[in-house]
Amino acid sequence: MNHSWKLHFSRFLTARPGRLHVAAHSHHPWPDVSYYAQSQAWTDAADLADDKWGKIFGEVIPAAQAHVAQVLHLPDPKTICFAGNTHELFMRLMSSIEGKPIRVLTTDAEFHSFNRQMQRMAEAGQVTVERIAAEPFASFAERFSAAAARGGHDLVYFSQCFYNSGWLVHELAPIVHAVRDPATLVVIDGYHGYMALHTDLSTIAGRAFYLSGGYKYAMSGEGNAFMHCPPGIALRPVDTGWFAGFAELSTGPVQVGYADGGLRFLGATYDATALYRLNAVMDWLHAQKLTPARIHARVAALQDLFLEGLDRLALPLLNGALLIPGRGQPRGNFLCFRTSRAGELHQRLAAAEVMCDYREDRLRIGFGVYHDEADVNELLRRVAISLAV
Repeated sequence: MNHSWKLHFSRFLTARPGRLHVAAHSHHPWPDVSYYAQSQAWTDAADLADDKWGKIFGEVIPAAQAHVAQVLHLPDPKTICFAGNTHELFMRLMSSIEGKPIRVLTTDAEFHSFNRQMQRMAEAGQVTVERIAAEPFASFAERFSAAAARGGHDLVYFSQCFYNSGWLVHELAPIVHAVRDPATLVVIDGYHGYMALHTDLSTIAGRAFYLSGGYKYAMSGEGNAFMHCPPGIALRPVDTGWFAGFAELSTGPVQVGYADGGLRFLGATYDATALYRLNAVMDWLHAQKLTPARIHARVAALQDLFLEGLDRLALPLLNGALLIPGRGQPRGNFLCFRTSRAGELHQRLAAAEVMCDYREDRLRIGFGVYHDEADVNELLRRVAISLAV
């Protein structure tokens, strides 16, 4: 851990010098290059006015598609569609399913956005939902695959890495291939996987949708969510906007036409500034040779350092015994501690200017490439003071 990338995050880190940000899994700080990229978007709007859309569709979007496809080992960048958030992309995908109620297979550990939507649609009689328990983690993949193989679903939806534990589904392909009905949509929530973990979708690119975005580990903020859209599946979403017909249309004039590739899931006019940031950050990562695998190795080393320090502190309120999944188990780029006092611990740490977060009874702490050993030591110092009984 000799090298540090802190200098590349100077604008974020100096905005509040006393703050210790350990929520890389949530609102990740943006590298300085994103500041200049955002300024370039403004300059292009002033210079090109309405003609800016020619540059956005002709240069900005294709560059962003190429970046995402390279990271995920996708064979065709044109399968990528961008939107302001993953929720709107998912809802367009849902609109392509004919017949009600929609039969959904998912887990009990999906993020609030998806879970809330399923609950509300179930109340309205629009979906029926079968949820497979994420725990025990060791048997999850086998249990979920078995449920998927039984069939009878219109949608199979699961996370690559669970937001409320960090448990990592190492092998995505076996679950995807367990879905036998070609009419069943398969969706992977990859928001805690993209740019956090080495992810190779090459063997399932023709079968599974993949949702993620730049808000977390891609370090480029809100507004650049994306979905990989397998060719030949869900070609005509009912929830559509005029941007989905912006490119060359693939149908005749009798029906509503759709753009080829992933752009069939575009909505309507949106702010493309986030894609400028995404492209700049991805170019910077490439120049720094910061691959997802290298980032994960760096974060894992910082996690180990922090856990070793917690062992030495032997605090009753925060310790390794509360960690889920336990040490040595597959996890993503954050640590999750299960405790009924998670909200209280979060409040105490916030008072010491430690920025982490919690979800129900889970306290989450996430490191990134903007951290080094000195940051971990400082975090341990503040934890020892703040969480003393």
